Amino acid sequence: MGNNLSKGKQALALAGFVIVTFIAPLAAVWAPPGAWHAALAKPDWNPPGWIFGPVWTALYLLMAVAAWLVWRREGWRLALSLYAVQLALNAAWSPVFFGAKEIGWALAVILLLWCAVLATALAFARVNRASAWMFAPYLAWVSFAAFLNFTLWRMNG
Repeated sequence: MGNNLSKGKQALALAGFVIVTFIAPLAAVWAPPGAWHAALAKPDWNPPGWIFGPVWTALYLLMAVAAWLVWRREGWRLALSLYAVQLALNAAWSPVFFGAKEIGWALAVILLLWCAVLATALAFARVNRASAWMFAPYLAWVSFAAFLNFTLWRMNG
């Protein structure tokens, strides 16, 4: 496991987890919100666009540290496999919502993402409780985002 490595190698592993985790949102680069999203009917409680960058940055950092802590304790097992699944679902949402403009299919993706985030948090809890708690804000944000996605689907069906 990672605990047996030197501090330098552990720091490199942490950097690797941060890099891999921040690769997920890169899919959004090819599917930015654009005019289509701006024209959608939105609820009054829709957050301003500027909030998403800082929130996701903080969440991705927490996710990466949580995954690294799990890796240090038990290496690459079920918990980190679930982590990879939720990262893939996270990466898929923007191209489906913004790129394909498929609000309903994006809702299906985000509901799967919610399940994967919950499963990952539960698996992390068995290995490192702090890691599971680091996933709590992510689960809360994905819950909010899923409800927003649902609302946009209903308003723009």
